Amino acid sequence: MRATILQEAPLPDLPSASGIEIIGEVAYVIGDDSPFLYQLSASSLAAGEKVPLFETAHFSTGRIPKDVKLDLECLTALTTPAGEVGLLVLGSGATAAREQGFWVPLPGSTGAAASVYPLALGGLYAALRALLPAGIVLNLEAAAATATELLLFQRTVGTASGNLVFCLPLVATLDYLHHRTPQLPPVQWQFAALPAIDGKPAGFSGASWFADRLFVTASVEDTQNAVLDGAVLGSFVGVLQLTRESERPLPVVLTQLQLPDGKPYRGKVESVAVRRRTGPGRYELLLVTDDDAGGSTAVAVDLVV
Repeated sequence: MRATILQEAPLPDLPSASGIEIIGEVAYVIGDDSPFLYQLSASSLAAGEKVPLFETAHFSTGRIPKDVKLDLECLTALTTPAGEVGLLVLGSGATAAREQGFWVPLPGSTGAAASVYPLALGGLYAALRALLPAGIVLNLEAAAATATELLLFQRTVGTASGNLVFCLPLVATLDYLHHRTPQLPPVQWQFAALPAIDGKPAGFSGASWFADRLFVTASVEDTQNAVLDGAVLGSFVGVLQLTRESERPLPVVLTQLQLPDGKPYRGKVESVAVRRRTGPGRYELLLVTDDDAGGSTAVAVDLVV
């Protein structure tokens, strides 16, 4: 497997990019300290409309402070049983303020969001915390939806023992989040063994379901804290194979991102979407990064699986 960066472009006025999904010709991006859902051209990255997800008085500096931000980290596109296409946006759950999410239906072909529906995630996150190993703080960093399942990715920094994938039945989970049923469906989970850089283990940062394959990203930070940032050592991209053998780690095949000259890329990748398949076992990806100072970039990558 090889992942080579084709291009990196700054995303001005889009702070702390944390999630990306592509639907048609539109790339949707969220930031972990921003109240907006941003729309970009998936091909040119030209900025389009931005949709307010929530009201806040704390965005005057262009970034919501860490202690009050919703930390929106998880973004996935899905289609409901009624045929409605939309985006599910979820907070990380690392603090009480981060137990909020949103359902954003996307009517018509333009991708313009007409409505935003808040979601309270306290019940779901309490159930997920009960499944974590001792000493691990809930910190969801990515989500992906297949036709039947919602996958949530736990990122644990400073230790390899807490990188988990939670699997929930999609329709029943949506019914619970929208208060159509009072009972959260059963949650399955599996551990994933991720690589390390300089002895520091990677943690999940992004995920996307495309053409029956689950693409994931992971990054490495020199920190022991789920809330505080650390020095970024590099990022990985690859594929994860879903299995139902809960006693075994999930098979994950990752490769470290490299620059065209073969040197390792040191940016902090936050999420992944697939622009297109360019050949057998070959894909063009679009990643977003966050420099932990408010700056964001979009990174086009040639992935050979």
